[in-house]
Amino acid sequence: MPDSHPPMPSPALLDDAGAAALVASYGAISKGAQLKDIGRIDAHMRRYIELSPFCCIATADRAGRQDVTPRGDPPGSFKVLDEHTVALADRPGNNRLDTLRNLFENPEVALIFMLPGIAETVRLAGTARLSTDAALLDSMAVQGARPRCAIVVSVRQAYLHCAKAFFRSKLWTGEYAQPWGTFPSISRMVGDQIGLSEADKKVGEERTERAYRDGLWAPIT
Repeated sequence: MPDSHPPMPSPALLDDAGAAALVASYGAISKGAQLKDIGRIDAHMRRYIELSPFCCIATADRAGRQDVTPRGDPPGSFKVLDEHTVALADRPGNNRLDTLRNLFENPEVALIFMLPGIAETVRLAGTARLSTDAALLDSMAVQGARPRCAIVVSVRQAYLHCAKAFFRSKLWTGEYAQPWGTFPSISRMVGDQIGLSEADKKVGEERTERAYRDGLWAPIT
């Protein structure tokens, strides 16, 4: 589908010296912001994570090329194992395995947990390893389906993040929510991007509909 929007002019970019001067021009960090990273998951953050149904995990490969992946699960699926360890399931996806491949090359990760109706978030960072521990995977089963593996994060950084972004975006108010049908199906949009035929787009839509209906917790066959 052709883009009907005229191109914007390329923005002027700062060089290293200009960027350094800009960063230095910001105000001093507040004492609260300095101290809020407590480096562990306390009772408040533990309760938040255990209620959260959604997080994003950021990883990078050996060269530093980054990826951010959304993760969604019923409350209680994200496991706080202790004040320095959290685990999340790797559910069925498209088998690109961007996160898992990155972790194999570079264990550094960052996560942001969200909780609908709560404007603050929880941010964690640390290093991650993959686990196929049977007891852990059993505890993550949904509708009888265990994940194939879990991502276990050793937490180095942990803090609560303020609500300004959520107030600006009105994320939980629904004010900016778009009606169903604003966009074509994802299968049709990707089909446009990669040049699929109309017949192949319809096959893709049927496959995606089945995956959304039957493949959330276990791969469809």
